[in-house]
Amino acid sequence: MSESTTVVIFGASGDLTKRKLVPALYNLYLKKRLPEKLNVVGISRTVFSHEEWRSRMREGVEEFSENTFDEKAWNTFADQLWYTPGNADQLPDLKEILAFLSEKEEKNANRLYYLSVAPDLYIPIVQNLGQLDMAREKEGKVWRRIVIEKPFGTDLKSAQDLNAEVQSVFREEQVYRIDHYLGKETAQNIMFLRFANAIFEPIWNRNYVDSVQITALEQVDVGHRGAYYDTSGVLRDMFQNHLLQIMALIAMEPPASMEPDALRNEKTKVLSAVRPIDPFDTICAQYNGYRKTKGVAKDSHTPTYAALKLNIDNWRWQGVPFYLRSGKALNRKVTEITVVFRQPPHMMFGNQNGGNFTPNVLSICVQPDEGIHLSFEAKVPDSPRQTRSVDMEFHYADAFSEYVIPEAYERLLLDALIGDPSLFTRSDGIEVSWKLMDPVIQVWESAEAPELATYKPGSWGPDESDELLADDGRTWRLGCLDDEVIG
Repeated sequence: MSESTTVVIFGASGDLTKRKLVPALYNLYLKKRLPEKLNVVGISRTVFSHEEWRSRMREGVEEFSENTFDEKAWNTFADQLWYTPGNADQLPDLKEILAFLSEKEEKNANRLYYLSVAPDLYIPIVQNLGQLDMAREKEGKVWRRIVIEKPFGTDLKSAQDLNAEVQSVFREEQVYRIDHYLGKETAQNIMFLRFANAIFEPIWNRNYVDSVQITALEQVDVGHRGAYYDTSGVLRDMFQNHLLQIMALIAMEPPASMEPDALRNEKTKVLSAVRPIDPFDTICAQYNGYRKTKGVAKDSHTPTYAALKLNIDNWRWQGVPFYLRSGKALNRKVTEITVVFRQPPHMMFGNQNGGNFTPNVLSICVQPDEGIHLSFEAKVPDSPRQTRSVDMEFHYADAFSEYVIPEAYERLLLDALIGDPSLFTRSDGIEVSWKLMDPVIQVWESAEAPELATYKPGSWGPDESDELLADDGRTWRLGCLDDEVIG
């Protein structure tokens, strides 16, 4: 297999390339994890010279790379960066781009195409790549892969249509549908927590688990993305991809191996077992002031917050509710998975805690304080029978202080380059996620949609979200926050 590789970034003048992609490639270069013979070619309609684009990318690396900037290393790395303007959705332009690639590459170079473009350009670019035979692999000599950013469709039909178009040009094993949440170190650690420790898996089921909560809250509001967000909303932006993928890691059966398809089979299987979501088990809300955002309709019904309850109809999870919530303009930025365990079958300590029982809670903190917390009950000293919840904590920053936690795109780009699709979503996984979320979105976008709840920016969200759990006798929990907030 050829060791010469070209990373082709379509949409290279955009924010993602400057903030995430090139800093991630630079970090991989510092760690000597990139192919020895590498070209990174940026393509977009904006006209830059090679040096102008390199200068722009340097600004991104200096600001967003977690590694200390190294002038000498950057100069060597930057020699591999190239830029050529063009509209890849226009066949004549792509012909010129292909000629430029052929000029810069060695013979039989591998190629990774990265679509960092607006979703409506995915199909035209893929079709043009097919027209020019730019997706064909020479078996045993070169590979061709394509990375597609979210959103992958806006509903089930558009996702199916996009899958069909992509698969008419690329084989499924060449396609890498990226979800940056799955590249986060703590999201990857879910599998190691479950399957590398004998103490968790025996109790990871309906006999011991009362409920599971998945929280992804953002402190920032919609900001300058109003026009995009008003056509998307939180259900498309967060639930169909990020939250359902994390839930699949928490709920799936152990794969037979760490082979990519074994892992993705189990994720798709558990998503397929989710019961159709009852609209009465969903809450949608909008923060006060959202409709004044530039690009947002004055009568917008787009939710900026949602919470819902899922049920998984299989032997492991029957009767265990999964609560998911996400939103913008909230009190904290926090992503956490909270596993709440059942009460002991018999409490022999009387009523010393005022009749209140605090369940054991395992909190997996994805961001910002990456780690794991386990709460359990301990006897209060110098009391007859009183107990108090105490915490066992693991923090990545403390336990692995010699390491810098890599940014998600760094891991995902490396996996795409080495051909490991484990953390990327397969076509059937995309479609089953849309099958779950489509009916919910349709209810909230219909003329008969329930009235949106509202909430104040900086709060924990609408009261109706708390009531969703209160109706089941439960509360939202955030075990990873230092001040023990229950949001």
